[in-house]
Amino acid sequence: MAAGFKIAEPLEYHRSFLKENCRPDGRELSEFRTTTLNIGSISTADGSALVKVGNTTVMCGIKVELTNPLVEAPGKGFIVPNVDLPPLCSSRFRPGPPGEQAQAASQFIADVIESSELIQTEDLCIERGKLCWVLYCDMMCVDYDGNVLDACIIALLAALKNTKLPGVTINKDTGAPEVNLEKRKGLNIHKHPVGASFCVFDDSILIVDPSAEEEGLSTSHLTVVTDEKERLCVVHKPGGTPLSAEKLQECIGRATARQREIQKLVDKVIQSVKTAQ
Repeated sequence: MAAGFKIAEPLEYHRSFLKENCRPDGRELSEFRTTTLNIGSISTADGSALVKVGNTTVMCGIKVELTNPLVEAPGKGFIVPNVDLPPLCSSRFRPGPPGEQAQAASQFIADVIESSELIQTEDLCIERGKLCWVLYCDMMCVDYDGNVLDACIIALLAALKNTKLPGVTINKDTGAPEVNLEKRKGLNIHKHPVGASFCVFDDSILIVDPSAEEEGLSTSHLTVVTDEKERLCVVHKPGGTPLSAEKLQECIGRATARQREIQKLVDKVIQSVKTAQ
């Protein structure tokens, strides 16, 4: 009976739970799904991480390459993020070039990198005007069950903290770069941005960490990104119904608590890997 009601009237089905301040999966309205993290899982990448937020699974691999800096920014390197939402992660996505959601997610991650100052691109410069690093940060969703943006930010942060740059010296005689793969050093991570996503039901009920089904039924989406200094980095709200100042402040408060929780998880996993080595 309940299964039939869910299929015939999915919105009413969810409303029947929201009236009791809970959700169909058993969570409270302000409860995040279990988050797990594994780093260094792609041996062919220079840095990698696998993140699960509930069933939503995102893998991030980072490859580094040498390139020439731009003339207008001779002392800076590059960070190139890309989010891939392939058909294997959900039937809602189709084969072919990146869809609108994947392109929007890639731009969102680029905005987070820039506004949070996660990495200073000046740190990627090897020789001013001549040589710098470019970091290709590829995030692929393996299983999509909502809230892919939060999972992408966690995967990116953990993968960057796992990335090791090879040593590079410039040959004085030839001017050519010489790469030492044995002598590697980690990236200088300046800030630790973490996202918290929310959905609004019936223009008034706020829920955190929405599943794919909840995203489809909600009237508004919001993602808030903060760092360890409780600084607001990005507020991403792609249309939908407006939010009151009180609701927005509530979202920011929950986002700062989520940031502390995720940073502890990332630090714990990285420390356990170092101990194992």
